Amino acid sequence: MMDTLVVIPARISSTRLPGKVLEDISGKPLIVRAYECAVSAQVGDVIVACDDPKVKDVVEGIGGMAVLTDPKLPSGTDRVFEAWQKFDSEKRYNYIINVQGDLPFVDAEFIEKAAEIVKGSSCDISTLATPIKDESYKCSSTVKPVISFTGSNSGKALYFSRSAVPYGGPYYNHVGIYCFRAESLTRFVNLQQSLLEKTEKLEQLRALENGMTIGITVIDKDSPISIDTYEDLEKARAYAQRRAL
Repeated sequence: MMDTLVVIPARISSTRLPGKVLEDISGKPLIVRAYECAVSAQVGDVIVACDDPKVKDVVEGIGGMAVLTDPKLPSGTDRVFEAWQKFDSEKRYNYIINVQGDLPFVDAEFIEKAAEIVKGSSCDISTLATPIKDESYKCSSTVKPVISFTGSNSGKALYFSRSAVPYGGPYYNHVGIYCFRAESLTRFVNLQQSLLEKTEKLEQLRALENGMTIGITVIDKDSPISIDTYEDLEKARAYAQRRAL
């Protein structure tokens, strides 16, 4: 779709696992796997927003597109915004999808659904969640959305927390994919960090605290593997070997 741009933020100096976007997973760097997943969704053009020439070279080496951004940007969303501004001088895109660069095996359905939510509603931003079917809701690294459902599996996000909310469940795991309307992304990056955002360390709360609406759909699948630690990386490598990916 010519009105949609997928941007994958890829910061080489990750705090918990530096250089993770270039780590090998069964013969391919993490960022290459994330890029290929985004392309497979076929929702629009795909670029990588990187902060290091080495990442740019790897992406361009497989025929992909990458944009160098300021290494000092405060967040992945700011990196997405800067890459979009540099890449889209003619302002062709109405929708910008942020797909995290640490998702090596994300199902195309997740990316497709994020685009569908915004295009079929009046929300400013869309995102996704999956059901939590184990004890992971107790973990602070699992971000739980509180959802006001307006359909069987979709509605509006009321809050996001690292705590186990809502009280008694049901609990959902937030998936780090967002689709912004172009004007919503521009507004978001120009807002000051909010109190709850700083408290929870979740930038999506900035949108909610400033009256922006986040549409959210629950997809009844396992959450995509996310690489934050070396243990996550080892699990991803084992997964790729088992699946011959």
